[in-house]
Amino acid sequence: MSAETSMLVDMRGIEKRFGDLVALRGVDLVVRQGEIHALVGENGAGKSTLMNVLYGLYRPDAGSIRIRGREVRIAGPRDAIALGIGMIHQHFMLVPPLTVAENVVLGDERGGPRLDRRAIESRVADLEKRFGIVVEPHARTEDIPLGLQQRVEILKVLYRGSELLIFDEPTAVLTPQEVDELFAIVRTLRDEGKTLILITHKLREVMAVTDNITVLRGGRNAGELVTRNTNPSEIARAMVGRELKELRARATPARAEVTLKVQGLEAKSDRGALALQGVDFDVRSGEILGIAGVGGNGQSELAQAILGLRRPTGGSIQIGGVDISKDDPKRTRARGVAYVPEDRHLEGLVLAFSVADDFILGKQDRAPYARTGVLDPVTILRNGGRLAAEYDVRPPNPKAIVGNLSGGNQQKVVLGRELSERPKLIVVSQPTRGLDIAATEYVHERLLEQRGQGAGILLISSELDEIRALSDRIAVMFEGRIVATLDAASATEERLGLLMAGHGEAAA
Repeated sequence: MSAETSMLVDMRGIEKRFGDLVALRGVDLVVRQGEIHALVGENGAGKSTLMNVLYGLYRPDAGSIRIRGREVRIAGPRDAIALGIGMIHQHFMLVPPLTVAENVVLGDERGGPRLDRRAIESRVADLEKRFGIVVEPHARTEDIPLGLQQRVEILKVLYRGSELLIFDEPTAVLTPQEVDELFAIVRTLRDEGKTLILITHKLREVMAVTDNITVLRGGRNAGELVTRNTNPSEIARAMVGRELKELRARATPARAEVTLKVQGLEAKSDRGALALQGVDFDVRSGEILGIAGVGGNGQSELAQAILGLRRPTGGSIQIGGVDISKDDPKRTRARGVAYVPEDRHLEGLVLAFSVADDFILGKQDRAPYARTGVLDPVTILRNGGRLAAEYDVRPPNPKAIVGNLSGGNQQKVVLGRELSERPKLIVVSQPTRGLDIAATEYVHERLLEQRGQGAGILLISSELDEIRALSDRIAVMFEGRIVATLDAASATEERLGLLMAGHGEAAA
């Protein structure tokens, strides 16, 4: 196969503007048949915009696109699908009440308006068998976990005959176990002759599964790399234009006082099952205790119970020796507890609000932001401008709508609100989920800064690299219990992995 015939996608000089914002500045992208190609860069570098151009969601202002050597004009997703291009979006495009099989065929009902359920389930089962993608065709989509929902999205594009599959941040909402399962599917698709583009910023995953890498920075090409000939440091340098800082945690003070003490904590899940089963641990001032575990083992319920968002059914939660297990969130926060939730969109921000307004959430009813029940817009705006500058929110405009900011800048707004009042205890859950490496570095530095100022930090994360880099001690959760607590120095990835899978400490 010649170089020209093996070239599946050839994008040249792609430009795209949104008003005064130039998102793409003459970007080139070459993807060859049968490869797994990584498209990497910081948030805002232009990765998703470029792929939205290729999928027909955006029309380029300049440049050309060739598919299999033929110049094409992609006016919309229908054109892209006809060219064999499919896209699996970061936020899944599924209809929750429909079954898996119904979602797969939605929009491409070949049997006419009346669906033959057995026929479509049979077609989905055939795709399952061919590509090794196991789902339950008859299950309702709303009842299956996120990892399986993503498989449904993959089957949707395969059902439409896609030869090129674009994955937008495919591991952003997956557990480590689900990531491994996804990459097994990705390799199978490549072995079946499919071509894949992964939009990502997770360098370990880039190194694990891809063949070639295109790096974007500031809407321009910043590097073309062969995966087997490069390393994470070189990729990161191309992404951010500088060397990343090495995390340096200071030593935990000897005999530091206990900030948080949890004993025999029990709580139920939303479905009434016991989610926490006798949880015991403590967090000292100036210490980061990491909570490791596969998602769904009680971590979310633990954070909610501490913050007063979920009422415990047993046990105690003590802050400074006082039991707060019956406190509501307002009283808990008044005791010096800050909370960075795992879903900043649903729990941490009001996306339609301005940056200044989001900075005062939870304290909008007290001075200096309100007097006699009336908000003071001048003070709120002044405070917003100060925190936007202090926490490097870009743009540093307190009037900007939070929903228009990148994920990294949205997280800076949450951090600015929660950390600016010098909390005694910080409960932080999945703090870098969906963030690029520069934003991740920023979040880590801020957490270590708070640690250095004496705050106790409970860090809940599914990212083992993050847990190991930041924590002084690591507690592993499995099925609602703490199964082991380790010093970070002795917590190897293999040991943590065994504990997270339910193997006892002796086996680990």
